[in-house]
This record gives sequence, structure tokens and C-alpha cells, in this order.
Amino acid sequence: MEDVQKKEAFKFVGTELVERSRHDKGCIAYDLFESTTVDNHMMICETWATEEDLKAHMQTDHFLDLVPKLQKIATMSIEKFNF
Repeated sequence: MEDVQKKEAFKFVGTELVERSRHDKGCIAYDLFESTTVDNHMMICETWATEEDLKAHMQTDHFLDLVPKLQKIATMSIEKFNF
């Protein structure tokens, strides 16, 4: 798959994940960002009320369906910050 196709596929699936996840209990923010300085670099940024809400989100049907699709499209890494 060409870079442009990967980018569009990632945006399509990522947008669905964002839209569905925003309704999960404890979701404070869930956004998809595209870098303006690094080609083909995107980020999903999530904020959860509690660790339990995050864990529950990671067991939802949409998470279990869509995240593996994103992982097939692009290399993903996870960074976690506690405030």
C-alpha cells in the first residue's frame, strides 16, 4: 500500500475509533492529530477519568475491532502519561 493510501486508510479507521470512543464512560478527550512538520506522522491522544475507564475502553468491541486494523496499516507505539 502506497503512503498516501496508508495515510487515508489510517485517517478513516482512526476517525471511526475516535468517534466511537468519545462515547465510552470516562472519556474526557479522544482526538486524532496529523503532524504538520513530519510526513505520514499521526497521533491519537486520549484522556481518561480513571485507569479503570481506560481498561474498560480497551475491552470494547470498537477498540478490539479497530485498533488491530490500524496496526495493520501503520507501525504504532504507545506512550502513557499520568498527571
